[in-house]
Amino acid sequence: MENFRKYAAELIGTFWLTFGGCGSAVLAAAFPELGIGFAGVSLAFGLTVLTMAYAIGHVSGCHLNPAVTVGLAVGGRFPVIDILPYIVAQVIGGILGAFVLYLIAIGAPGFDAATSGFAANGYGAHSPGGYSLTAAWISELVLTAGFLFVIMGATHGRAPVQFAPIAIGLALTLIHLISIPVTNTSVNPARSTGPALIVGGWAMAQLWLFWVAPLIGGAIGGMMYRWISPMPQENVVGDPKWRTRA
Repeated sequence: MENFRKYAAELIGTFWLTFGGCGSAVLAAAFPELGIGFAGVSLAFGLTVLTMAYAIGHVSGCHLNPAVTVGLAVGGRFPVIDILPYIVAQVIGGILGAFVLYLIAIGAPGFDAATSGFAANGYGAHSPGGYSLTAAWISELVLTAGFLFVIMGATHGRAPVQFAPIAIGLALTLIHLISIPVTNTSVNPARSTGPALIVGGWAMAQLWLFWVAPLIGGAIGGMMYRWISPMPQENVVGDPKWRTRA
């Protein structure tokens, strides 16, 4: 039952990340005169992680991202046996988040997911700035590695207690500020999968990059931090005593 709760927490958290982050891009980024723009979308993604880290961090560790799960495992901070169920839960959450967002978005006259892009990730002709496959690859790999490095450090036993969600949320905000023009920012295969399924066509054809590059980047980030700080650290799996606490 405890494991089931962890997986459910990851599903709900990834739903929140996809719905909130992509929702800000689809519904509010370009809203006439009051649109929140790139900066607003970047902040929205950071806030989804920050808020869920406080909400479910004690339950599951609040990964919300297959690249984070894999990176933590490579970094020696997550049990390998739990990788697959965490990723399955995250992908389901990402798909559900995109689907609910779609149900809202089609309430606007003339909305079309394929035409709008629906916050899907892409490169080449489907990059917001027209960036190449190579640029997209480098961006996703390097930024995901940096994200894992921050996560590993922020959740270290000697890091300031209770401040990890803030550091991680701000890191994701920074990542989006850098790379929305390049790929619409993935660094998260689950977040990418939901919108790609809604858009279909080119988004599904390019989805492979937003799985492969973040997973490799996450593994690199996990290995880097493990080398920088090899001292024993607790796994990022939530607090097994959480049910007994007030």
